[in-house]
Formats: sequence, C-alpha cells, structure tokens
Amino acid sequence: MGSWRRVTLGTSLFLVAVGAILRFAVTATVSGIDLQTVGLILMIVGVIGAIVSVIWMFVASHRRATVTDRRDAYY
Repeated sequence: MGSWRRVTLGTSLFLVAVGAILRFAVTATVSGIDLQTVGLILMIVGVIGAIVSVIWMFVASHRRATVTDRRDAYY
C-alpha cells in the first residue's frame, strides 16, 4: 500500500510540472484548445491530488500508530 501513495503523490507532482510547462513555456497554438487553460487545469488537479495524498498518508499513519499502541497494551 505504501507504493500506491508514492505513485499518487508522484503523479500529482507530474501533473503540476506538465501543467506549468503548458501554462508558462509553450507558446504554440492549437485550434479549439487553449493550452494555457489546459496547463492551469492540470496544475490545479495536481495540487488537489497532492493535498489529498498528503492527508491520506497522515490518516493512514495515524491509524497504524493507534493499532500498534492497542496491541502493546494487551501484552
């Protein structure tokens, strides 16, 4: 399960990076698509994904610590 969280955080960072490239570095134009807007959307989705990933990691680590403490109490 640990590798899944890293993939999620890595994917979020990748989306932010690709979005920033499209938003600030690409000057090409495509008919019907605004690449700067697509870049902004990717950055927003990446930031939201990173926040959710970090919250998920903290919640999961808190649950593990609680279970470990309960097991120690029974011995």
